[in-house]
Amino acid sequence: MDQSGEAGVNAAPVAKAGTYRWRVCAMLLLATTINYIDRQVLGVLAPFLQEKIGWSELEYSYIVTAFQAAYAIGLLGAGAIIDKFGTRIGYALAIGVWSLAAASHALATGVVSFAVARFALGLGESGNFPAAIKAVAEWFPQRERAMAAGIFNAGSNIGALIAPVLVPVVAARWGWQAAFLCTGTLSAMWLVMWLRTYRTPDTQPKLSAAERAYIGHEARTGQQRVPWSKLLRHPQAWTMVAAKFITDPIWWFFLFWLPKFLHAQYGLSLLELGLPLVVVFVLADLGSIAGGWLAGRLIRFGWSVNRARKGAMLVCALLIVPVAFAAKANHLWLAVALIGMATAGHQGWSANVYTLASDLFPRDAVASVVGMGGFAGAVGGMLISTVIGLLLQATGSYVPVFMLAGSAYLIALGVVHALAPRLQPVRLQSASVSAGDADKPL
Repeated sequence: MDQSGEAGVNAAPVAKAGTYRWRVCAMLLLATTINYIDRQVLGVLAPFLQEKIGWSELEYSYIVTAFQAAYAIGLLGAGAIIDKFGTRIGYALAIGVWSLAAASHALATGVVSFAVARFALGLGESGNFPAAIKAVAEWFPQRERAMAAGIFNAGSNIGALIAPVLVPVVAARWGWQAAFLCTGTLSAMWLVMWLRTYRTPDTQPKLSAAERAYIGHEARTGQQRVPWSKLLRHPQAWTMVAAKFITDPIWWFFLFWLPKFLHAQYGLSLLELGLPLVVVFVLADLGSIAGGWLAGRLIRFGWSVNRARKGAMLVCALLIVPVAFAAKANHLWLAVALIGMATAGHQGWSANVYTLASDLFPRDAVASVVGMGGFAGAVGGMLISTVIGLLLQATGSYVPVFMLAGSAYLIALGVVHALAPRLQPVRLQSASVSAGDADKPL
């Protein structure tokens, strides 16, 4: 697989390749959207449910931590399962579990039962990103992967902005339980569509010969699944682990605490939360697509994959720095602007971090590497959830959390560059790195 970002990347005829791969990307976008609607329902309803059921700040952090713990545990095996059984079956198993788990929230009555439902949801949702990234690696050549990852990753923001618009309306009209039942139904409907339509490029009869050749112009490795113990021998694997561990907790904070922050800081009601959250996550959507587009554009300009990927990540990291001042904003829309810019930066960053897995590892190891990174991010999320709960219980101040958010990404980029200064791809067959495929240093 050509990893240099030079030869091979510009060789295929784009104009005549066809567009079926973008239909696959649309399915991944829809799945990720539903995934984030499912997990965001609780965040939107949290201020209301906290008053209705009587959670403390610390108890809410335990419910959030239950999801993240299950997400981490699920990622221990999700990538390996997807690599073993393939994207079609692996993704179907994951979404089947999270569909049932989402609906089960309607039966919850207190802290323990909500935590159990969240735990089950975390197990199922842990398969989404390993499966989606593997599908991108199967269906897209290298120069389009960051763009494809950015598009499907935008579903996380679409889901996060749909939830605050629809969930309050559904909850007000039919009760909060109906909101969870609706999202479980959406997941089940996607599962049926996925099983009916998804195939790999080699077996998809609707794919044109020209597009199949375009997708497959990079050499396939035939690599068998590699256990984590062997993958972690390579510093390239630790780039994913470190990047996700340091920055994923910030996204978890935005996802699960932003409605509570806006409610506490500016007194917004359940119905008033909708517009600010929509603005934040629309900006995040734009950032997700723009971050993937930027890296691909720089590659087309002749930059190496190494320089393009890290250059795009630097731009995204700098966008996030001003969020350190959000907790001190004296106006709602100033805070929304700072947070929206940060979520845009995070999602652009995330699109490029996910693509690092396919930059550095053969296709058959991509889901496992993404699973490792997701596990690290979930563990980081568990830690920050507990810290935030304790901090808010003791002080009620969000200032330290926003300061951490503003600095985390530049720190993470420094660690990534230290671990993989050239983004050299790993040749797992010989457990060695190919010096000939190395990129130029940044």
